[in-house]
Amino acid sequence: GGRAMKRKNLGRAVLVLFLLLPALAVWWPLWFMGTGALMPLDELRAALGPVLQGAEGSAFWPLLPSWPTLQPLAELLLDTPQFFTMFWNTCAIVFPQVLGQVLVGAPAAWAFSRLRFRGRRALFTLYIVLMLMPFQVTMVSGYLVADAMGIMDTFWAIILPFPVFIMAKGFDAVPIALLEAASIDGAGPLRTFFHIGVPLGVPGILSAAVLGFLEAWNAIEQPMTFLKTKALWPLSLYLPQIAAEKLGLAMVASLVMLAPAVLIFRFGQKYLELGIQASGLKE
Repeated sequence: GGRAMKRKNLGRAVLVLFLLLPALAVWWPLWFMGTGALMPLDELRAALGPVLQGAEGSAFWPLLPSWPTLQPLAELLLDTPQFFTMFWNTCAIVFPQVLGQVLVGAPAAWAFSRLRFRGRRALFTLYIVLMLMPFQVTMVSGYLVADAMGIMDTFWAIILPFPVFIMAKGFDAVPIALLEAASIDGAGPLRTFFHIGVPLGVPGILSAAVLGFLEAWNAIEQPMTFLKTKALWPLSLYLPQIAAEKLGLAMVASLVMLAPAVLIFRFGQKYLELGIQASGLKE
């Protein structure tokens, strides 16, 4: 009995160690940014100078800053007006995009999931193929379409595309018997969608919204392609423009940009898990 208990404890320790290593790999960038945002400039230069400025010696990173300071945060909030401009640009791009995903994507997902029409499977397969293509593949065609529509160098060039797949798989969980009962009671397609599909498909809708927010908030290629005026750039294009000599400002700006994404993910984690589970169920 004692030997079995020792083996069990040893196995548990190995499992904890095995899980601790990837956890540290995930948390290290966050710790790096958090401590870097509190470091004075001279300490940042001493730690990262060999990497960023070609200074002599080897780079290192202290566990905690020697003399914590809020000077980079004050500089970002008080002396960097372009940061606020690009922050609101990001909001003007992301929130309409997520709202459009819900308003346009949800009815389309319901149609793919619960309506039966000729060519449905072929059309849905084509949508999945297009969805799996990276932006680099569709960049030229998207550029030509945006230019033909006259929306180049505007937020609309980034806002218009909408995802459907996860919401459609979420609607697949709605019982057919419930839809048949609604039809017998005289409910039409729109009433069925709004009174049955939307309430029961909330996990899929919210999971798609969370993924859409995270993708749009961190997007780089699309704004770089469609927005030529720097006054319209989002935060994702602002961060690389910060000069190397402003390391503290870069750390604080990265931390501030990360905060909304972390909060949205934390709020929608439950719905995201439910939506991913639903997307893995077969009809």
